[in-house]
Amino acid sequence: MLSAMMTHQKKSDDKKMQPMVPAAYAIFACCCLAVYHFIANGEFSVIMTIALMIQCLAFVLLTLKSASEGSVSGISAKCLILEALAFACRLSSTTWLNGYLPVDASGDFIYQVVEFCSLLLVLWLLHRTFVTHRSTYQEDADSLPVLPMVAGCFLAAALLHADMNSRPLFDTLWMTGLFLSVVSVLPQLWFISKTGGVVQACTGHYIAMLAVSRALSGVFMWHARHDIICQPWMDGVNHAIWAILAAHALHLILLGDFGFYYVKAVMQQGLSFHIELPCADMV
Repeated sequence: MLSAMMTHQKKSDDKKMQPMVPAAYAIFACCCLAVYHFIANGEFSVIMTIALMIQCLAFVLLTLKSASEGSVSGISAKCLILEALAFACRLSSTTWLNGYLPVDASGDFIYQVVEFCSLLLVLWLLHRTFVTHRSTYQEDADSLPVLPMVAGCFLAAALLHADMNSRPLFDTLWMTGLFLSVVSVLPQLWFISKTGGVVQACTGHYIAMLAVSRALSGVFMWHARHDIICQPWMDGVNHAIWAILAAHALHLILLGDFGFYYVKAVMQQGLSFHIELPCADMV
């Protein structure tokens, strides 16, 4: 009886989410086009702002999932903690220094506002996870240690950071934010593997949009690779840009298996899909 009630509730939640997902995609697509045409005037550097807007869309979709279901099931709090730290590290630089901002007009305020909104969404989800909806948090499955990741990211950033701000501390923090945003997907993938490899639609869209955001950011970084400066360890070797590009590539590699199943599910089931991943392929 209880199982039947839960199944009925899940179907009800899925029906409520069905119009929300395409609406969110449509709204963000319009916003991206507006920023590209009316604010950035078609400048190539706006791709960085668009990447950030798609990342924000990822957290909007996760927020819609939590709000519609009235729970935080299926969400890794440790993933959110790493994302919050990543946003804080980057904002410590981008709110007052120009070294890592798009050179078009979107870098004047849109970029920072979008990133700050993403941080607020993450903090709201963390509040639901640890305060208002803690009973629905699957803490046992969210068991991947993250403290070594944070320490490792900061240490790697201290060694590999660029010098776009000409301020070692804030250059290090920006690079730490980049590295943290890459490894932040690991707790979510670990969580999925521990809960049977089942991925609901909004969680899947969230992970997929993170990958799209990282791909766009990587395209820009490759295009701007000759403009990234650092104090080289070896003459003629710019370790900073290779570290940045490697971080982007690693993120996409980590999500490679998931991306295959995501595209397959969307093509077969539409936006309101349900994925059952082979757990051995996750992490």
